[in-house]
Amino acid sequence: MALDDERPNLLIAKLGGLVLVVLGFLVAAFGYRTASMGYMAAGAVLLIIGVALMVWKAIRRNQS
Repeated sequence: MALDDERPNLLIAKLGGLVLVVLGFLVAAFGYRTASMGYMAAGAVLLIIGVALMVWKAIRRNQS
């Protein structure tokens, strides 16, 4: 039963991580195109957070 309670939460976290990765890539690409170091750094941070969130959820799911 505990696994059923976690599924919606895991789906939301995965989608959130994927959205952060896509958004981070787009912001970093925009920063690269306009030669803005701030946008590139913000995009990289969003990418890292998104990937970390997805990896954390995968590790958490596989521990059970």
